[in-house]
Amino acid sequence: MHTFRVLHVDDEPDIREVVEISLSLDPGFTVRSCASGEEALDEAAAWSPHTILCDVMMPVMDGPTTLARLRENPLTAKIPVIFMTARAQHRELEHFKALGAAGVICKPFDPMTLPTEIRQQLRAAGIAALSNGFAERLRSDAAALAKFRSKLEGGAPGSAAIEEIKAIAHALAGAAGIFGCDRIGDEAAMLEDAAIKQLRGQAKPGEVERELDSLLRCIANK
Repeated sequence: MHTFRVLHVDDEPDIREVVEISLSLDPGFTVRSCASGEEALDEAAAWSPHTILCDVMMPVMDGPTTLARLRENPLTAKIPVIFMTARAQHRELEHFKALGAAGVICKPFDPMTLPTEIRQQLRAAGIAALSNGFAERLRSDAAALAKFRSKLEGGAPGSAAIEEIKAIAHALAGAAGIFGCDRIGDEAAMLEDAAIKQLRGQAKPGEVERELDSLLRCIANK
């Protein structure tokens, strides 16, 4: 299952826990946490997150220093970094963006709306690298779904195949909106609903196949 990978960096364990819980409730996100900028440098290079949420005020290596070090490594140079800070004055916010931050989320933040806030920040930044990464994911998901589609030809779909289709559709429905692909997200949600009904024995004949074909056409036309 493909999800949007977020690396969160904060020296406060309570904040790390809140962010991890908040993002884990959204099917479009997978989150890992780091307690320091130094740890984040290694984790970012190894895991290749799609974006990094980084606290500004940290001991030893603060957020701006962490950002500068990330930019020095070709493996992490293009990863968008969103700062999280309690310093919400306009002058500070403009300074952080001038350093190269993709966005700034102010503390205290609402855990219930944090995933939406991240999506908005990334959309506002208009980061081409993210769109390219999502295009790769769409191709991968489409290839996987096409294989399942061929297996459904000429017979009743097995529950294992439907479960796999549901899992892909569920993750895609949660992530597509991050990149403004609302129609793909809607089509994926409809496929997920059809798969759930199929597993419950409530789907109409061919419903999963029709919704799967509709999603594949939508992805092909992206």
